[in-house]
Amino acid sequence: MPALLGLRTVIYAAPDLNHSKAWYTKLLGFAPYFDEPFYVGFSVGGYELGLDPNGGAPGRGGSTAYWGVDDIDAAVARAVGLGAVVISAIQAVGEGIRVASVADPVGNVIGLIENPHFKAQ
Repeated sequence: MPALLGLRTVIYAAPDLNHSKAWYTKLLGFAPYFDEPFYVGFSVGGYELGLDPNGGAPGRGGSTAYWGVDDIDAAVARAVGLGAVVISAIQAVGEGIRVASVADPVGNVIGLIENPHFKAQ
């Protein structure tokens, strides 16, 4: 049975990705480890702070916390089997990383991430 492995990633909406990337680079004091036009990721203390140019409006559900899983296919199937609704289907986002999101029975969004590169500290 798949289990949640712990919080891995928080993704913030970044309608102006270049501006947000520059701001977080200044805030954190270092550059992102993953930098593509569709997503920018910073490794912060063993966790990921992500910027999504296609995310929701900041302050209005624009952030999603992602819980690590070993097998995203099984995790999504189990959640759906328990009454969750798929919000974002499983997708490969590069370098072997796969993400999806589901809504629990009362509408809370749960992000799931299978990231073979993540090492909890």
